[in-house]
Amino acid sequence: MTKSTLDLARARLKAYVDKDRTAIEALLADDYHFSSPIDNELDRATYLRRCWPNSEKTNSFDEVIATEDGSRAVIVYEAAAAGGHRFRNCEVTTARGDKIVRVEVYFGWDMPHKAPKGGSVENDGEGHA
Repeated sequence: MTKSTLDLARARLKAYVDKDRTAIEALLADDYHFSSPIDNELDRATYLRRCWPNSEKTNSFDEVIATEDGSRAVIVYEAAAAGGHRFRNCEVTTARGDKIVRVEVYFGWDMPHKAPKGGSVENDGEGHA
């Protein structure tokens, strides 16, 4: 039975929390690509080399909202990292069959928000918090 794209996206996040390299490798297609504000179309090998080590600092992903439209799923989550740092991101996952072929991450904000309610802070120049 084919898993839904949302199931695959959730399983990818779970692999980070579980620090399960075997699980994430099984989820990613050979032609997988990853993009974020600081990564442009990384191939599978580069993604695993550059991004997977972040699993060591990842404690949890708490889903805020999730939706699926065929081969694409979108999850907004709040994550907890080592040292108590919390942040909110949005990810768009694209799948083909039982494999993830693409993930786009849109960085969010720190939790709690750095700006006061109704206010703003200056951009740090990196495009993310």
